Amino acid sequence: MVKVSFCGISGSGMSALAQVLKAKGVDVSGSDRSFDLGHDLENKKALESIGIKIFKQDGSSVTPDMDFLYVSTAVEDSIPDVQKAIEFNIPIKKRSDLLQKIFSSFSKGIAVGGTSGKTTLTAMIGFILDNLGFEPTVINGGLMKNYQNQKGIENVILNDGQIVVIEADESDGSIEKYTPYIGVINNIGKDHKDISELKQLFSDFAKRSKYAVVNLDCAYSKELLSLKNVVTFSIYNKDADVYLYDIKPMKNGVSYKFKNHDFQLSLIGAFNVSNAAAAIACVSLLGIDPLKAALVLEDFLGTKRRLDVIGIKNNITVIDDFAHNPDKIKASVSALKDYKGRLLIMFQPHGFKPMKMMGSDIIKVFATLLDKDDVLFMPDIYYTGGTVTRDISSEDLIKEALSLGINAVYKQTRDEIKNEILKTAQKGDRIVIMGARDNTLTTFAKSILEGLK
Repeated sequence: MVKVSFCGISGSGMSALAQVLKAKGVDVSGSDRSFDLGHDLENKKALESIGIKIFKQDGSSVTPDMDFLYVSTAVEDSIPDVQKAIEFNIPIKKRSDLLQKIFSSFSKGIAVGGTSGKTTLTAMIGFILDNLGFEPTVINGGLMKNYQNQKGIENVILNDGQIVVIEADESDGSIEKYTPYIGVINNIGKDHKDISELKQLFSDFAKRSKYAVVNLDCAYSKELLSLKNVVTFSIYNKDADVYLYDIKPMKNGVSYKFKNHDFQLSLIGAFNVSNAAAAIACVSLLGIDPLKAALVLEDFLGTKRRLDVIGIKNNITVIDDFAHNPDKIKASVSALKDYKGRLLIMFQPHGFKPMKMMGSDIIKVFATLLDKDDVLFMPDIYYTGGTVTRDISSEDLIKEALSLGINAVYKQTRDEIKNEILKTAQKGDRIVIMGARDNTLTTFAKSILEGLK
């Protein structure tokens, strides 16, 4: 039996792959420093429930008879698991290498790319295919609410068909490893790389795909229309192959029209209608009636940490959201502004380099969309370790926010911000905890809900 271990197994990408290998009969173990710190214990319990052995991140998960150690891009050589693998001469592989290997083993691979919306779109495509009997395997970067009662963690759908749907990441360049049957380019915007580099990455990605699904509403992705075998989607341009229009907010979602038929999503925001258009365009390439696909999506519940309502107490709503780049923040705040109520937003900046590159753009988005009564809170930049140049701070970002007229508050720690939010919150407010790549943000959001009077 093949025997492997995952270093950083609680991460959404790593835990999904661990589950796929376990389902294929591989002996899987892993470690995560979050578990050692007492965090993400629901993930730990879920992985153990399907027979994955969890160890402390002290090297004990790596044994001489192991075939591979899989690591994420964030794992450093100094971690004991990696040191043990080097000592035992065990091959160390990146998460993206394993994902590429799994992806290429299927006859039809769908890779979902774009700087925003990948997780929700991957879930939508997988949900349509799963409900229409195509038996897809889906490997996602987030938790899919329709599958939250399954055993294990709900970032995978495990089936025996010949279609696989994955979220293809451009931030670490691993998108270059895939040659899809269908490559989806949801959008191109500033994130971890500059626009010129992103345009080249996605252009090459589209050229390697047998079919490319392209957003006609995105100025940069529109440049790919000259390629062959391109299918387009839009919520603004009726010339697109899939055009959804007449978008209207509802109490618990949004309605839209498609080919003069009325449909609904249980998600808010025009950007989610755009995601639906992309999903419909994608599955149409597999012979699925687009109207039938739209009907299936009416039962789609979304993904966690994407404008995810944690709860309501005393008419105050607490929302957990993954938005962390300018486009994502613009989409989320714009969707929230379709509804009444003041916004109390805690934005958790992630990483000094990303904030140096796009922090000012993020502040400008908040300045454009927030009203004078809304409040933006910000703690120190989230730091996961390693060597880094600390040439920007949350205090710098808050000073810029104040200069642009934003009602903004800097506090060093989240606990201080929690106290401020609980003192400030009034009936009718929406409290939004916003940020990426930190599973403790959900726990923080839940603690605020519990603290509301």
